[in-house]
Amino acid sequence: MLKWIYLIIGGIAGTASRYGLAGIISEKMPTTFPWGTITVNLIGCFIVGFLDVLFEKKFLLSINYRLLLMTGFCGAFTTFSTLMLETSNLLKEKEFIGALGNVLLSFLVGFAAFKLGAIIAEQI
Repeated sequence: MLKWIYLIIGGIAGTASRYGLAGIISEKMPTTFPWGTITVNLIGCFIVGFLDVLFEKKFLLSINYRLLLMTGFCGAFTTFSTLMLETSNLLKEKEFIGALGNVLLSFLVGFAAFKLGAIIAEQI
C-alpha cells in the first residue's frame, strides 16, 4: 500500500508541474509550435537520466523513492502522449516542417538531455 502512496504523490506533483511549466512557456511563445511540451519532455529526460544513475550506481535507495520520483513524478511530468497529439495536429494543419522538428527535437535532444543527466550524476 505504501508504494501506491509514493506513486500517487509523485504523479500529482508531476502532473501539476507539467501543467504549470508547459503553460507558462506556451504563453510566452508567440507561435503554435509546442515549445512548452518540448521543454517539459527535455527536462523530464534529463531528470530520468540523472536519477537512473543515482538510483542504480550511486545511492541504492528503496523502490519507494524510485516510484515517487521516476515512475510517479517523471511519468506524469513528461508528456510524450501530448507530443504525439501535437505532432498530429501540426500535420493536420499541413505544418510538415514543424511536425518533423517537433519529433526530431524531442527525441534527439531528449536523448542528449538524458545522457547529460546520466553524465552529471556519474560525477557526483
